[in-house]
Amino acid sequence: MPSRRNILGHLPEAVEVEQIRSLFQAFGPSAVFSGVFLVGGLVACSASRDAPMLGLTILGFTLSVARLATARILAGHAASEQLTLRTARRIERRFAIAYLGFAACLGLFGARAFALPLPEVHMLVICMLVGYCSGVAVGMGLRLWIAAPAMLLATVPMLLVALLKSDILYTTMAGSVIALLVGGIGHLRVRHERSVENIGLRLAFATLARKDALTALPNRIALREWFEEHTGRGRKSGLLAVHYIDLNGFKPVNDSYGHPVGDMLLALVGKRIAHSIREGDIAARLGGDEFAVIQHGIASADEAELCANRLAEAIGQPYRIGDHLITISTGLGYVVADGRDEDLDHLLGLADKALYISKRKNGLVTQYDAVEPIQIRAA
Repeated sequence: MPSRRNILGHLPEAVEVEQIRSLFQAFGPSAVFSGVFLVGGLVACSASRDAPMLGLTILGFTLSVARLATARILAGHAASEQLTLRTARRIERRFAIAYLGFAACLGLFGARAFALPLPEVHMLVICMLVGYCSGVAVGMGLRLWIAAPAMLLATVPMLLVALLKSDILYTTMAGSVIALLVGGIGHLRVRHERSVENIGLRLAFATLARKDALTALPNRIALREWFEEHTGRGRKSGLLAVHYIDLNGFKPVNDSYGHPVGDMLLALVGKRIAHSIREGDIAARLGGDEFAVIQHGIASADEAELCANRLAEAIGQPYRIGDHLITISTGLGYVVADGRDEDLDHLLGLADKALYISKRKNGLVTQYDAVEPIQIRAA
């Protein structure tokens, strides 16, 4: 089993992408605080009759709604399975502009409130700011570069005004809030470090669960997920070819040279298969000496035939393993079908039938005709 450091070392980009996705999971609390800010701001304005407070309330609520709208729009992009780190960071920057813009307005609102001689308004604003910082810690905690500035922007202006009052109660309150901020940001830093490890481990084990340990090819689970992603929901993008591959002469290799040599042979076969297919197609190990290849979006059955012959030729080349020069061949059966709403097990079964004919014909590449199932012909 790989060490934690080795596992995480291969997933830094994936971890950061997952952390950025976490920004869009706190829509509900943000919406609630928007309502709290509007009500609290209107109550404070009613008590103070202060025009700047009213202006900051209107501006803050507008920015809050814009922040929510931005998060809602970007959430769809963030949820994409094809999300790259570059795109994720671009989405995050757009999110941060809206998020920090509201935080800055909230800070001005708090400062204006504390500049007024109304202790009851001060109490209300303190409650709002504590609630906001708590929400930031929970919802934005995995992205420290957004969470810490947001908390500081929202609270520091109010703290400065409180300290300038030279009142022991306000000074004590400001000191307490500063201590809580320092402790909270420190805790967020620790939480961020832990999240890197935890998300990394989760992604690593998810990857390991979908990868064949011997050949590093995808396994049946990953093959099925890929198939469903590329053929589901009524998608139509050309034909689909499923190739079923079985090695001829593999058992004698194991018997003659031992399982370590047999395992090395399987690993080399897996590499040759992976190098023989197009980018965007998939090769998987089904188990033992059986492999599968799926071509998606091909224009005609001729492309499937070319791929099948290319695979057979690549696998049939000699292998140098230690002092041994090993030659094997392959039985290969494939089926070409419509690339929409197909069942993977059914197609693998048809390709396996063609493989059976291939073995009976001494390794000829064989196509199963999915239009007329009784016709099986050698390619």
